Amino acid sequence: MTKHLQRLFERYPILKACEPELISALAILTTAFETGNKLLVCGNGGSAADSEHIVAELMKGFLKPRRISGADAARLAESSGALGTTIAGQLQASLPAISLVSQVALISAVTNDTAAEMIFAQQVYGLGKPGDVLLGITTSGNSANVIHAVAVANTFGLNTIILTGRSGGTVAPMANTAIRVPADDVADIQELHLPVYHWLCIEVEENHFG
Repeated sequence: MTKHLQRLFERYPILKACEPELISALAILTTAFETGNKLLVCGNGGSAADSEHIVAELMKGFLKPRRISGADAARLAESSGALGTTIAGQLQASLPAISLVSQVALISAVTNDTAAEMIFAQQVYGLGKPGDVLLGITTSGNSANVIHAVAVANTFGLNTIILTGRSGGTVAPMANTAIRVPADDVADIQELHLPVYHWLCIEVEENHFG
């Protein structure tokens, strides 16, 4: 057990029940980032905000400073001189992640032209590659647009992680790993989702940049 996982369980003992799924989800994410793949994240309402939050923690430094490689810094300096050197000093290394809730024009177009339940599935089909990961967040486990996205991801070689509540709903059995936090009310589920994904972000950052 890592020190970060131990700290998570000390602060949130209720999450100990999710330990196997937490470890599995971390392994999926770690492998994806180590092999140059990316993470796609989706959810509705509060889970949409969580999707944005996760991407923010991964695309720049979270707990660790993430200086870019010396080779990349040298390329910037060579191509842009003093400006490149300045930029290199401010850039941070990234773990590639995309929030599927952010594409307002595309989401409205899909909703209008096709169906609302296709807003994430369309993006998974367009952006996803084998070895990428889809993380779907749904407190009920029954969000149609998340279910459709997972179905597309499974078909085209993405790994799938679901973050949901105790019941797991329809989508939990569809995923490679489903983290079903032990709560039933929406607010309680969401309160437990945050420490789970913070822990995942901390661990993958440690593994990749530690």
